[in-house]
Amino acid sequence: MNGRNRLGDFLRARRERLSPPAETDGAGPSRRTPGLRREEVAMLAGVSTDYYVRLEQGRERNPSTQVLNALARAFQLREEETEYLHTLAGPVRRSRADADRVSAGLVRLMQHWTDTPAFVLDRLMNIRACNAIGRCLYEPLRLSEQGNLLRMAFLDPAAPEFYVDWQRSARNVVGTLRAANSGFEEDPALAAFIGELSVQSEEFARLWARHDVRGKVGDTKRLHHPEVGPLALRYESFTVNGAPGQQLIVYHADPGSPSEDSLALLGSLAGSRRGGRVPVAQRKPEPRSATPW
Repeated sequence: MNGRNRLGDFLRARRERLSPPAETDGAGPSRRTPGLRREEVAMLAGVSTDYYVRLEQGRERNPSTQVLNALARAFQLREEETEYLHTLAGPVRRSRADADRVSAGLVRLMQHWTDTPAFVLDRLMNIRACNAIGRCLYEPLRLSEQGNLLRMAFLDPAAPEFYVDWQRSARNVVGTLRAANSGFEEDPALAAFIGELSVQSEEFARLWARHDVRGKVGDTKRLHHPEVGPLALRYESFTVNGAPGQQLIVYHADPGSPSEDSLALLGSLAGSRRGGRVPVAQRKPEPRSATPW
């Protein structure tokens, strides 16, 4: 991760992913690299080629709001990607004071949701707290050992079978990590985490280099649980007020659907295994090199 030229890295990655205009016979030099040329992006955004080149190279670091919006249109960015682009052009924040613990009241609330998987994430996608059915849902990916959505998705060999569309799930969780850490790209904890995953997973490194951005918004996950079978679960995400960096994720199934029945069965299994289990939020912290919860 090159924090010294965050904006340029993002612009270059997005430019290389845009489809070039159809080439006509004999028109212009052949393309040796994917995507658009710098001059083509500059034309679409209504800026000079020299100015755009300076943006990509990091020699121009203070583009105006109008220029950023023009670039967002040229790159066909979604709303959350446009917000991320504006953040990249702002000042770098090197540290943050995130909440380390999940409130006892929220943990108790989640424990009452016996048929509703729920967990609390921090900005690095560590699972800070989880109710019994949520633990049972993700235990095929060794949640108790991994404790992190990215580690489970990229480092557990069972993940491609657990996630029915693993590629989509992998792209989404990487995009969510980037969005959650917007403005904190040089945070030491994030840099160490990205480095660790990049070394252990070539696919993670490839997806991180795409600079995708995706907020943790509601979506449907299709899972295959070894004990209850296929599940199509909708999830919703809520910011935890008073706990910077934390998000509450809640899963539910459509009423009357087979997934609702399967979720109820999973709840029964979770209830039968609760004895003596310690909620994630109450576990003793382990060394930094191990699972961070």
